[in-house]
Amino acid sequence: MANLKELRSRITSVSSTMQITSAMKMVSAAKLSKAQDAITAMRPYADKLTELLQGLSATLSEGANSKFAEDREVQRVLIVPISSNRGLAGAFNTNIIKGVKRISAEQYADKNIHLFTLGKKADDILKKTFTVDKNDNNIFDHLEYEPVAEIAEHIMAEFVEGKYDKVVLVYNSFKNAATQIVMAEQFLPIVPMETEEEEKGTLDYVFEPNKEEIIDELIPKSLKMHLFKALRDSFASEHGARMTAMHKATDNATELRDSLKLSYNKARQASITNEILEIVGGAEAANN
Repeated sequence: MANLKELRSRITSVSSTMQITSAMKMVSAAKLSKAQDAITAMRPYADKLTELLQGLSATLSEGANSKFAEDREVQRVLIVPISSNRGLAGAFNTNIIKGVKRISAEQYADKNIHLFTLGKKADDILKKTFTVDKNDNNIFDHLEYEPVAEIAEHIMAEFVEGKYDKVVLVYNSFKNAATQIVMAEQFLPIVPMETEEEEKGTLDYVFEPNKEEIIDELIPKSLKMHLFKALRDSFASEHGARMTAMHKATDNATELRDSLKLSYNKARQASITNEILEIVGGAEAANN
């Protein structure tokens, strides 16, 4: 009977866990729908803005590049890992941490690396091995453009001042609910689009007031939008990863509960059979 009591306790515990994971799956599914709509609607605008900026930058004459496109010797690198504030999202945060460590070892092993962490999970782990200059764990509480623009302005100002020679974003790009792709994108300096000489000649536009002023106006806006898109991508990826993880957890809990119920029924049947045999044996002994 002690075994039966233990099995009943485990069945109750697994059933409770299954209810929690199922509820978390539904919550993440609802949040994912909104986040997916937001990033899907935003991508065409952000991508076109970046394409336009890179195309214009490629046509500038030598010496006319923006301060945000200054290509200097890389000694100090700022990596901006974008994670989440909560766990239970599968490998979502682990992949970001691994991505930061990988590019640090492979691309910037001899450089002075600093971090600006966005999200609590990456900050908790990476601050043990890297220098974290700044972190913002509240950005996902209300993911709006204005606070993201302030972060982008801060990073741009420090790049212009020469505190960092290169800035890299590391985040999960949303593909679908089950697939997130770790991206390591150069944020600063801006990389001009590579165009053929014939293509440059076909860009025969009239710019008003002039090309340089337009680019100077577009660059800050494009960089802010770039960071905002990365955060939106990460936000949608987080809910997709959590929904998938909770779906798998619910399936595993269901399978375990069914297995425990089968074991419980077998044990109960064996216990009843033993009791019947004892009664029959006792009755026979009394008759004899």
